[in-house]
Amino acid sequence: MKNITITVINDLLTDNRVLKTAEYLADKGYRVKIFGRRLQKDYPPFSSKTNITVKRFKLPVNKGKLFYLYYNFILFFALIFTRKDILLTVDLDTLLPNFLVSHFQNKKLVYDSHELFTEVPELIDRPKTKKIWLKLEAWFLPKLKYCYTVSPSIAKEYKNRYGTEFKVIRNLPYYEKVKNIPDNFKLDHISQKGKILLYQGALNKGRGIELMIKTMALLDGFTLVIAGSGDLGNELKKLAAELNVLDQNVFFLGRIPANELKYITVQAYLGLSLEEESGLNYKYALPNKLFDYIMAEVPQIVSPLPEMKKIVGKYKTGILLTKHNKETLKNTILSITAVQYNEMKKNCEIASKELNWENETKKLEKYFS
Repeated sequence: MKNITITVINDLLTDNRVLKTAEYLADKGYRVKIFGRRLQKDYPPFSSKTNITVKRFKLPVNKGKLFYLYYNFILFFALIFTRKDILLTVDLDTLLPNFLVSHFQNKKLVYDSHELFTEVPELIDRPKTKKIWLKLEAWFLPKLKYCYTVSPSIAKEYKNRYGTEFKVIRNLPYYEKVKNIPDNFKLDHISQKGKILLYQGALNKGRGIELMIKTMALLDGFTLVIAGSGDLGNELKKLAAELNVLDQNVFFLGRIPANELKYITVQAYLGLSLEEESGLNYKYALPNKLFDYIMAEVPQIVSPLPEMKKIVGKYKTGILLTKHNKETLKNTILSITAVQYNEMKKNCEIASKELNWENETKKLEKYFS
């Protein structure tokens, strides 16, 4: 049995792309070992497959330059002394130790870029930090042979910058239709207050979550459910409290494990993906939540950014938000007719038969054969 390592810088609780990739590799006969970070005391099982193991490192620091140096140092030595035939590294922040180990031990290296890392909103106002990451990216990427990413626009950007070919493997969900919702995931107490508008994902800058919360102060008959955590968590709760909508029209569920989120998604009336054009990473984004909504047959309201616009335009599963303000969002939600809603829901059902992980994994064959 061949061995493969996967490295991330998160704690894997909500990383469904890594989960699906690991299970694909396990089914292909690999013994998979995943390295990540420990941010809480206990974690639910990552996967039921016996040939997948997870090692999380607990660090004395969890942010800043010292954190990245510390984590990459630990990761380098962990990889050096781990049996492997292939190294799969996720994003630029774990590439250095993987590249060095691949070079020193003559092992195949595969790079999965989950985003256009150097263009994330968190780096826009930090030019010195961004410059460091850009130099690392410019040094590494032209040397890589096996690369893939999440959207055509990001792949094209990498090609234009460095001449490096990236294939596109989108972060699609398994083809799975939820029939029964476990009692502990039922949102009856929320849906009784109004139809559920759902945002799932990180609570970070540029995601349009502030807009969603402000809009809820203008809407009757709807509730906003936010499933996720992130840097803006406390700030967003404060905003909701100031608008008198916290736990009335706006509910924060916190982080939910990737394999459990489907039970929340399927209960929504509409799914929201309102990323702002704050940097190329969001402009070119193709969020996995969009495909999760489609799989759950939940129509969407999305920003008119290139990649999301293509999906919604092609499959007719949702509506584009023409202007990024609360009045437009309110009117867009209220303008949806029953006939239009049912058509979008039916289109989601049709699209989900194509937009699923089982189909997308066919593109992975060349990387792990």
